[in-house]
Amino acid sequence: MTDSILDLDRRHVWHPFTQAQTAPPPMVAVGGRGAHLLTEDGGQVLDLISSWWVNLHGHAHPAIAAAVADQAARLEQVVFADFTHAPAARLAAGLATLLPGDLDRVFFSDNGSTAVEVALKVALQYFANIGDERRRRLVAFDGGYHGDTVGAMSVGRSSGYFRAWDGLLFPVEMLPFPASWEGDQEVAAKEAEALETIERALGPDVAAVIVEPLVQGASGMRMCRPSFLVALAARVKAAGALLVFDEVMTGFGRTGGLFACLKAGVTPDLVCLSKGLTGGFLPMGATVVREAIYRHFLGEGLDKAFLHGHSYTANPLGCVAGLASLELLLGEACRSRIAAIEAIHRGRLAALAAAGLGRHHRSCGTIAAVELGEGGYGSAAGSKIKAFFLEHGMLLRPIGSVIYFMPPYCIEPADLHRAWDVLGEAAAGGVGGAT
Repeated sequence: MTDSILDLDRRHVWHPFTQAQTAPPPMVAVGGRGAHLLTEDGGQVLDLISSWWVNLHGHAHPAIAAAVADQAARLEQVVFADFTHAPAARLAAGLATLLPGDLDRVFFSDNGSTAVEVALKVALQYFANIGDERRRRLVAFDGGYHGDTVGAMSVGRSSGYFRAWDGLLFPVEMLPFPASWEGDQEVAAKEAEALETIERALGPDVAAVIVEPLVQGASGMRMCRPSFLVALAARVKAAGALLVFDEVMTGFGRTGGLFACLKAGVTPDLVCLSKGLTGGFLPMGATVVREAIYRHFLGEGLDKAFLHGHSYTANPLGCVAGLASLELLLGEACRSRIAAIEAIHRGRLAALAAAGLGRHHRSCGTIAAVELGEGGYGSAAGSKIKAFFLEHGMLLRPIGSVIYFMPPYCIEPADLHRAWDVLGEAAAGGVGGAT
């Protein structure tokens, strides 16, 4: 008798961010349609988190699927150190056109962690290339998460995910992040304190400051005001350091603007992209760098070259997926859907707050979050709320006591309202200790 998928999974698969000894068996996905995932038992699950924030336009979107299939029949991969190809050149040009200022040079990699690693290495080598050997220090923000490779872990050590490797990470100075929410009366004081700390930290040895703009994702959808990023950018520039925006999660419409840097009115020196870059179809990362920085890597020999790469750099399949996703993103239909999601989030959060349910209600574009009860990542409360939503046919991954929605843009308003109804029911019923 042929082993079932779950039997094979149980014997051979190691799942991410999961305690295999206590976790329930995973669902077996056999397909996807729009905002829903289809399971082996004939059920369907409403994907309220865009499958870890990557799926922008819905599962198995026919336009992206057709573009990938067409490209696969012609060129699936080529060594990008010696070749270029139309999908990569066009995707790079498209990203450069959409981003502000002279963010014109695109270095392709394979995921969000490597996009961050590239940014950190570029920043450090840039100062070496211009002869400023003092600038070797990196600065990041409390609660930030930037990926799971060593450099990315080092600038995200305060997220709490990397205690097992704490002694192996390189030193990074952590600054306070002025997280805020609707009706926060202390936000101005928090911002002032954070900016004062930043000014003290920005010495002549700082190479770069990295931040998740507007929303810190993995630490619980912690949000800051655009004005804080404007003030931060001014101080980093005055100190002669580089500013890195990690838009791996916030990019491609998630915050309501095409990119968080555009919404905040800030032009950073480097931008890290991934997740929604290919619409959820293929792994790909990109680090977009100001032209003025790129020029300091040019020379007659390899001593100034950026000696970094990935086997699948600028994979043609990922690039055509990215191009198809961008075309959808820039369409009027997608912009309307994003606006509709924003409006529903704002209205339902306000109603939840008025009913006295939850705390620290907040939203930014298509992202909405509220805190129910207490507990950090992996707490029993989060697991119970996740199970409650799954009973209603909805996929959610609470971050401790933080419940958030980040759905694909194609979600039907009725489905999103239904999700908010279930959240209200969980809050009112005290599911998992929710209040």
